[in-house]
Amino acid sequence: MVNNIGNVQRLVPGLVEKLGSVKPSIESSPETKESNFTEIFSNMLNSVNGSQQDSAAIQQALLSGDPVELHEVMIKAEEAGLSMDLLLEVRNKLINAYNEFMRMPI
Repeated sequence: MVNNIGNVQRLVPGLVEKLGSVKPSIESSPETKESNFTEIFSNMLNSVNGSQQDSAAIQQALLSGDPVELHEVMIKAEEAGLSMDLLLEVRNKLINAYNEFMRMPI
């Protein structure tokens, strides 16, 4: 892990200094909307569902003979597959975190 940080520092000189000068803002502005985990996860599910539906629609268009480029179909299919893989990884991490939390002694 430390080697990875060193590699990044060599690739981007001055990164640590730039990041060190950034001050986090504690005050929230009125237009800042706080979102909870349920909303974030729900939006992620909806996004994955949308990409799956887009992929299915463009595949159906290709199969029905509509003028659709093959590379567009492949890109949509890969995007849908990657978004599903990401969703499954997030789910697995959540389950692992929950199990770890449940193993904690009271």
